Formats: sequence, C-alpha cells, structure tokens
Amino acid sequence: MSVKGSLKLGLLSMVAAAGLFTAANGFAADAHTTTKFDGVKANTGTASHSRQGNTDILTVSDDYKIPDTPAPHWQVVDSKGNVYLLSQQKIKDGKTNRKIALPSYIHDVAKVQTWCSFAEALLGEASFPTPIVTASGERTQSDSMAMSR
Repeated sequence: MSVKGSLKLGLLSMVAAAGLFTAANGFAADAHTTTKFDGVKANTGTASHSRQGNTDILTVSDDYKIPDTPAPHWQVVDSKGNVYLLSQQKIKDGKTNRKIALPSYIHDVAKVQTWCSFAEALLGEASFPTPIVTASGERTQSDSMAMSR
C-alpha cells in the first residue's frame, strides 16, 4: 500500500471513530437520570430528563410514589439556585402528572423537587450528577457565543 493510500485509510478511520463517538454521546445526552428522591414524603424513585424536539421533559420513574399530601407540585432548581414552582403532581379525579414539559425560561436543571404548596414544605428532592442544559439554555449559550465574536 502506498503512503498516500495509508494516509487516506488513517484519515477515514479517524473520521469513522469520531462519528461513532459523537453518535454514542448523542444518545447519552438525550436521557439523564437523577439520584433517588430523598425527603420526608418523597423518598422513592428517580426523575429522568429527555428531549422531544426542542421540548425538555421530566418524568418520574414507575417506583416514584406521589406523596399523599394536599398539593404536591413539581419544582426544579437550576445551577444558579433559582427555584421554579411548576405544575401539580396530582390533579382532579385521581389523575396524576408523572411527566412535565419544562417551560422555555428554564435554561438548566440541577435538582428536581417535590414541593407541597399547601404546607409550603419540601417533600423530597433528587439531583442530576451535573446540571442538565435545556434546549432553551443551549440556544442562549449559542446566542451569547455569537455575540462575543
């Protein structure tokens, strides 16, 4: 094999390896799971993050038990410590919100909490190993990088 052929083969191998690495990381980036919920009432299960298009979704695991309190809500904390109170986990007629779409004003999520708005008490929380950047957070980061050029 000639030197030119060896260089082409080496370059193709590097491109293929980079493509496989990117694909593997792309799949991992689409789903993240928290630690187990820990708290006085919410102490089972985990939450996971996924993305459907540009919508970020949080879902609790099947073993998560929504606390038997008057008004348990979804609540998230971002990497700066900002707290966002979201929808109720229990709704009328025994229905539940085990999945929630994050609003676009939330740019990352460090913790998922269960908050009782009636008693104004934290019922439990679970943390991501590293904060999850949402689709709107990615857009904000790319906009600020473009502006700094």
